[in-house]
Amino acid sequence: MGADVEKDHGSASLHSVTAEELGDRAPVEVVPNSKYKRWAQNIKGLETRGIEPVPLEERSDPSSTALLHMFLMWLSMGMAVNNIVIGSMGTLRKQLSFTDAALCAVFGNLLGGLAVGYMSTWGPRSGNRTLIVARYFMGYNPAKVCCLLNVLTNLGYGMMSSMVGGQILSKLSDGKVSVVVGIVIVVVASWLLATFGMRIFQLYERYAWIAQLITLCIILGSAGPRFDFATTSAGTPQEINGNRLAFVSLCLSSSLSWLPVAADYFVNYPPTLGRWTTWMVTTVGAFLAITFTHLLGIGLGSGVAHTPKWSAIYDGTAGSLLMAGYDRLGAFGKICAFINTLSVVSNNAPGSYSMSMNFQMLGDVWLKVPRPVFTSLSTVIYTACAIGGRDSLYEIFSNFLPLICYWTIIWFTIVLEQDLLFNRGTGYDWSAWNDRKRLPSGFAASLAFLIGWAGAIVGMDQVYYTGPIASAVTGGCDLGIWLGIGFTGIAFPPLRLIEMKYVGR
Repeated sequence: MGADVEKDHGSASLHSVTAEELGDRAPVEVVPNSKYKRWAQNIKGLETRGIEPVPLEERSDPSSTALLHMFLMWLSMGMAVNNIVIGSMGTLRKQLSFTDAALCAVFGNLLGGLAVGYMSTWGPRSGNRTLIVARYFMGYNPAKVCCLLNVLTNLGYGMMSSMVGGQILSKLSDGKVSVVVGIVIVVVASWLLATFGMRIFQLYERYAWIAQLITLCIILGSAGPRFDFATTSAGTPQEINGNRLAFVSLCLSSSLSWLPVAADYFVNYPPTLGRWTTWMVTTVGAFLAITFTHLLGIGLGSGVAHTPKWSAIYDGTAGSLLMAGYDRLGAFGKICAFINTLSVVSNNAPGSYSMSMNFQMLGDVWLKVPRPVFTSLSTVIYTACAIGGRDSLYEIFSNFLPLICYWTIIWFTIVLEQDLLFNRGTGYDWSAWNDRKRLPSGFAASLAFLIGWAGAIVGMDQVYYTGPIASAVTGGCDLGIWLGIGFTGIAFPPLRLIEMKYVGR
């Protein structure tokens, strides 16, 4: 870990709190403005800051509404229609009963929400984006691997969300608007929010949840009576247990996809905002939003599986799943489904924003490229992928989400152990964020990361590969997430002790 915070940071203050009183949360050094930033300042509303930390004097006041705004932002981001698709997989693909699938969703999202809440606290504490903070746990260069993995994660999520939005718009127009055109409409809206930056995005998210919640309550009232609460899970006891664990992992993966970006959205808040408060507000907001949409998807999936009329409407697309739920409402149902499409933008824009930051974190050369260039490039890439994979939505969801969870949970295990076991009470020197000589060497974290991946591989059960441990389980069972945690958790502490003894940082 980086050196303990020094006591000579000066007398800079925020809201009458001195640097010495803030301890490890002292002011940071800021990279001078580039030519791009000076040019961009002429465009009203365009965010000019790159990955450099937000200094204390530029952060917002910890007003009484700050916690409410944080909660509403996570409510808007999590209450997305693509989470309805994930929920429907529990009853449609895993053939679980409503009760089994619902319990899996609640448990998986509770675990994921607690993890996301913990990572979000680093934003106010440091003023740094999540994967800049990762340098203090992984080392300067190894953290770049996490940046690359998160770029791939957000490209994949952007692709899936755009496909969901495109399918809904196409279904609403009875095919007059093609899925391709629908995808383009969604990504353009997401690109605009991501390009203009966090303040505009947070303002949008502050109100977007209202329409989303109203329409989701409408579909719950309309479709709820047709949810199937009676049918039991299909398969042998071993197969049912395997499907339960697989669906828990899928719901957990959905929440954990926010882990590498959780702190990005709170860097404009001051460190005087309590860590426990930030943790709980984020956890509750993310848990409630994602769990609600998962449960709604589980109910819709159970209705499609056992209601002939819904089965006739459903053609394997997200649009038809929603239209089945809104079937009784006619034209008004189509209006509600269109509003649901806006939730895709709420879910997509933050990933595009963070992805552009991840590109800049790859090194000083990348840092010189303006952030909107990366936002635009990543948007073009995931748009092309969405258009190419628009007919394979469920397969992409089921195959891609576990891969996200494998690396994020391994990385999070290292972060948690480093912070709780090795840096508890010692503080962090946030001015070292871009100095590789003052950051950990990263040997222990890198080796533990690889060992964790070995555990995930031997325990994974996917269509493209089944590990030897997973194949030994009767009926098949994806144990990749849990073995990844176990292998990493056991390996990292002794490796870190060795690193500290011989390397010293």
